[in-house]
Order: sequence, then C-alpha cells, then structure tokens
Amino acid sequence: MPSADIRATVAIVGDRFMEARAFRSALAAACGDGLATRAVDLAWPDVPMRNAEPGSALAGLREYLGEPAEIVDFVGDAEILVTHLAPLSDAMMGALPALRLVAVSRGGPVNIDLASARRRGVRVVNVPGRNASAVAEFTIGAILAETRLIRAGHESLRRGEWRGDLYRADVTGRELSELTVGIVGYGEVGTRVVRLLRAFGCRTLVADPYARLSNADRAAGVELVLLDELLAGSDVVSLHARVTPETTGMMDAARFARMRPGAIFVNTARGPLVDYDALHDALVSGHLRGAMLETFGIEPPPADWPLLKLPNVTLTPHIAGASLRTVAYAAARVADEVRRYLAGEPPLQPC
Repeated sequence: MPSADIRATVAIVGDRFMEARAFRSALAAACGDGLATRAVDLAWPDVPMRNAEPGSALAGLREYLGEPAEIVDFVGDAEILVTHLAPLSDAMMGALPALRLVAVSRGGPVNIDLASARRRGVRVVNVPGRNASAVAEFTIGAILAETRLIRAGHESLRRGEWRGDLYRADVTGRELSELTVGIVGYGEVGTRVVRLLRAFGCRTLVADPYARLSNADRAAGVELVLLDELLAGSDVVSLHARVTPETTGMMDAARFARMRPGAIFVNTARGPLVDYDALHDALVSGHLRGAMLETFGIEPPPADWPLLKLPNVTLTPHIAGASLRTVAYAAARVADEVRRYLAGEPPLQPC
C-alpha cells in the first residue's frame, strides 16, 4: 500500500539535463518541505547513454546510464526513486526491498524492467509527451532549414564562399505556403507539428493507422491518408512515429522510391525507423533533394558514416527535445506523481 508518511525517503538520480536540483525544487513545490531526499547527478549528456547487450545483467534495458551496483547503493532504503536515466533491472529491484515507486521523467521508461516491477508491486510512472512541444518547434526549424536553403547558405559562408547561385530560380527554395507536408505518426508530436504548420498555409497530409482527425483538423484541411499516398504526394515528409516492430525500418528503399522526386525528408523521431543506406542512395542519386536528420540508428554515429559527408543533409545530435521547458514540465509531472503516491491517490501515468 502507498505510504502516507511525508517523511518517506526519495532518492533522486538526475543528470546534466534533468538536474537533481530541478527535481528537488519541483518536489518541494508539490509535497512541501517535509520530504527527505538525497540526490546525485549522472554525467549524461557529456557521457553517452548505453544499451544493454543480450545476455547481460541489464538485458532488455535501453538508453540508460549508471552502474547497477552504484545505483543500488545510492537508492538503498529509499521508498521512492525519481530518475531520468538510471537503470533498474530485476536483480536491482531484488536488492531494493523498500522501493515502492519509480518516477521516470521521460516518455518511454526503457531503462526500467517494467515486467519485474509489476511482479514486485513497484509502481512505475512516466511523463508521456514531456518534450512534444520542443520537438514540434524543432521540426518546423528543420523543415525551414531545408526548404529555404538555410543550411546550404550557412555552410557555404563558413567555407568562405558567397553562393549567389542560391538566388537562381532553378536552385532557390520554395515557401511552405506552396508545399504539401506529410506527417507520418499523429501522436503528441505530430499533432503539434500540424498545428504549427497551419500558420504557413501549406497543405498537410497525415498517415497513422491508429489516428482519427478532430473536427478542428478537418476544418483546417488536414487530410488523413495511407502512407504510400502521403509519400507520393508530399514535398516534405516528416517522421513522428514511435519505434515498434511494425515501424522499425519502415522508411526503406521502396518507401524512399515512392517519395516525390525532389522531396525533402525529415526525421526528428527515432533512428530505427529509417534504413539509412537506402536514404543515402536516394540522396546521392538526386531522387531526394535533401534531408534533415536529428536521430540515428547508432548514437553517436561513426565518424566515417557516409551520410555525414553528403552536402545535402542537415544533421543535429539528437537535441530536438532539449529545452528548459521540457525540464520544468517533466520535473513538475514527476513531483505530482510522488505527491499522489504519498496521498494514496492513483497515478496519472502508470506504466
């Protein structure tokens, strides 16, 4: 049963993005000053996240940071763990008998063994859509960087070249108001991107087998179509799907071939959605005019990765969701889940 004792101990494992001090501040605002906490910050993002190898003690856990023995020692007798990236395996939970609540400040708690938590009666909560606003804004910037040749102009000046040819009618970019933008995946991020695109006056297509358009969408002219129709009819294709067995590798050679010649491809979702060899071929051949890639199949990508060398690709190091608003929002939602647990209330976002 949830503890009603406000003196319950909370172990906070933050990092250099979701800092422990942000969690502490949010917990104080939500729960008052009577909550005992101890905190540590991991080195991410200065140190990359890890993914467990099959057969290892953390098998099945992804995108985590922290040594299991050190995390167990730190959490100790705490009843509540608040974290962003700390791993929590079955063996680790077995060594933490006092643990009753794990609050993870991310949309997908892939660093937690959820099946083990259920068996052991440990409540796990998360923050779906925590950075949806940030990613949606970033996506608009990514689209503009390609359609209006912002990246091309920037890179030429950095090389000491004045590319007046970017003003030529056969080279220059097109305004969003005259383009069709296809949004693949219509969840928290995709819906926000579509709302932001309305201001530009572009035609918007959406492909998502599980989505339904709202009355506001229909009134704004948003069209729900099949994926192949979207690819063939869009000047810009932007990915916003979740990684599932169904969507892994969904953008393969056949799908890139279906895209409109001269189209632009944007991925601010997840790397495993894309066959990057096929994308490379589509860009080198000129079938696609350009691409903006924010996420990759392997992070960081190898220094000799062919896509890093192409002149028609904009690349960023998986930062679309990084904003101070994301930090404040995620910390506040986690703190409210802790408050609800202490008050004996049901969780808002159980995993």
